[in-house]
Amino acid sequence: MKTKPLFAFFGTPDISVYVLDALERAGYLPALVVTAPDRPRGRGMETTPTPVKQWAQARDIDVITPAKLSDPDVLEILGNTDWDVFIVAMYAKLIPKTILDMPRRGVLNVHPSLLPKFRGPSPVLSAILADERATGVCVMQLVEAMDAGSVVAQARIELEEDMWPPKGSEFETLLATEGGNLLAEVLPDWVAGKIDAVPQDDTLATYTKKFTDEDALLDAQQVGQSIQFDGDARTNLCKIRAFDKSPRAHFYITKNGKPSRVTITEAHIEGDALVLDRVIPEGKKEMAYADFARGLSK
Repeated sequence: MKTKPLFAFFGTPDISVYVLDALERAGYLPALVVTAPDRPRGRGMETTPTPVKQWAQARDIDVITPAKLSDPDVLEILGNTDWDVFIVAMYAKLIPKTILDMPRRGVLNVHPSLLPKFRGPSPVLSAILADERATGVCVMQLVEAMDAGSVVAQARIELEEDMWPPKGSEFETLLATEGGNLLAEVLPDWVAGKIDAVPQDDTLATYTKKFTDEDALLDAQQVGQSIQFDGDARTNLCKIRAFDKSPRAHFYITKNGKPSRVTITEAHIEGDALVLDRVIPEGKKEMAYADFARGLSK
């Protein structure tokens, strides 16, 4: 019988949970979970634990929620166990070298791109915006430089043409799940020293950024009962699909002499034209675009 790896997991959002679920399906559970502190969330702004903390608590797994990983108490907790490996999936905090050096087999990170392409904080959305249907996931060694560690394993993922471009949140879920599956597959051999990591070619690296609301804006003009968009229809569709959560794709119309925001939730292309299907006008509920358009001239 193989000995199960002794590892701690670092992660925070719901996307991290998909990686944890994949590990659990393979029979691997962390001995410790490290996640962000509880914070106010939702309309009521009630103090709520992170999705990763909730996952761990449901399984009686120890959790720590440090504000700073450099705190002596945190280093003591992490340093008093002979860890095989640490696993990181969207922890969103810089992990100091002191911690990177603790586990016997280092720190593994699940990254949703085929490195060295799309390093940085937004690889999934960047792939959609670039209209790059062939992408994938990597399991890499975590080092101090951003996403620059050697690659332990990678898997190519290419959606069918009629499924592309996907919605950003759905594609993030898919890649997180596939990344978790890949990690679960290679984890025991990595811990046993049976896999050699391959250094990245830094000369081929491309980088992503953290997107803002401005990135999700489509330039539009109101012409009677229709909206005309600047730019290529395919480019705009990729933007609408990518920015489906936060930020969300939107444009502005003029209402009562003031700019009014309209969020786009569904769209498609007919011929060479972008066709809106569903929108959320400012201050209203989601509706069919046809219903929204009828009210433009009123």
